[in-house]
Amino acid sequence: MKPKKDKKPRSRSPPPHVFYVLSSEQFPAQSLVVQGAEAERAGFDGVWMSDHFQPWQPNEGHSAAAWPTIAALTQRTTRVMMGTGVTCPTFRYRPAVVAQVWASLSALAPGRIFLGMGSGERLNEGAAGGGWAPYNERADRLVEAVEIIRALWTGKNVKIEGRYWNVEGKLYDPPPRPVPLYIAAGGPKSARLAGRYGDGLITGTDSLTNPDFMKAWREGVREAGRDAHALPIVVEHFAVVGDEGEARKAAEMWRFIPKAWEPGFHDNVSPASIQRRAERKVKIGDVTEHWAVSADPHAHVGAIRKLGELGATHVVVHVPMPDHSLAIDFFGKKVLPELRGGT
Repeated sequence: MKPKKDKKPRSRSPPPHVFYVLSSEQFPAQSLVVQGAEAERAGFDGVWMSDHFQPWQPNEGHSAAAWPTIAALTQRTTRVMMGTGVTCPTFRYRPAVVAQVWASLSALAPGRIFLGMGSGERLNEGAAGGGWAPYNERADRLVEAVEIIRALWTGKNVKIEGRYWNVEGKLYDPPPRPVPLYIAAGGPKSARLAGRYGDGLITGTDSLTNPDFMKAWREGVREAGRDAHALPIVVEHFAVVGDEGEARKAAEMWRFIPKAWEPGFHDNVSPASIQRRAERKVKIGDVTEHWAVSADPHAHVGAIRKLGELGATHVVVHVPMPDHSLAIDFFGKKVLPELRGGT
C-alpha cells in the first residue's frame, strides 16, 4: 500500500483589518486624541470618529467635533488610517468645504486619510440649521456631493451647475494621495447608491447576512463597472470586555440602535426625545443581541473572524465602555496578535 499523504491544512483567509471607534458621543476631543494614539501603539490598523453635532442620546454626554480632532491625531500618530464614520456633506457642511478639509487632512497624513459619507440624521443636520429632507432628496444631494468632491480633488478648475450647488473654482492644495471615499448604507436603496458612487461600503453587521442588501450593493458596483471583490466592506462591531451586566449598563447609552433608522429616531431633532422613545420601545437585550460580550479574548477573535468570513474587509471595533485604555490594551495584547496568527 502506498503511504497516505498528509493532507495540507486548509488555508485561512486573511483576517480583516481592525479599526477602533473614537466615540465623539461619549468622550471630549482631548480624550479621543489620547485614545487614537493608544490604538496605534496597541496595533490597530486605523481609527474612525463619528461626526455629530449632537449625541444620539443626552446620557452619552458629548459631541466633540470630528475634523479638528482628526487633525490633531495626524500629529500624534505615524501609521494608522483615520477618518469619519460618517460625515454628511450636504446640509451642515457644503461638499466643497468637505473636499477642502479632507485635502488638508490628507496633506497632514498622506495616504492615511479616508472619508466616510452618509445622508445624515436630523438630530445633526436639522439641529445645526442646515435643513433636512426626505430620503430621495438626501440621496440625490449625496450623489451630487460625491461628484463635486471628486472633481475638486483633481486640483483642476471646476465648474459644476448642479441641482443643489453651483461650484466654480479649484483646490490649490488637492490631496497628495487619493482619499478613499466610503459611503454608509443601512438599506438596499442606500446600498445600491454606495456601490455605484463609493470606493467602499460602510454598514452594520446585520447587513452582511441580508441577501437583498448585499445584492443591491453588488448591483450598484456592477453598474459602476467595478468588481465588488476589490472594494472594501467596512463594518462597525460593538464589543464589551466584560460580562452581560457591564454590557447592559453600556447599552443604556446606545439604546436607540435597533431602531435608529425608523421614524422618530434618525429624523428626530431632539436627543432627549430619542432617548425617551428608545427607553419605551427598545429592550436592552435587543441592543446587546449582536454585541461580542466576553472577558475571554478568544471570543472576540472569533467574532471578528466570523465577520471576515461573511465578507467584511475592515472591522471597526466599538467599545461602549468608560475605560478605553483598558479595552485598547486588552485588544492590543490579547486579541490582535491571535487574530493575526501570533502567539
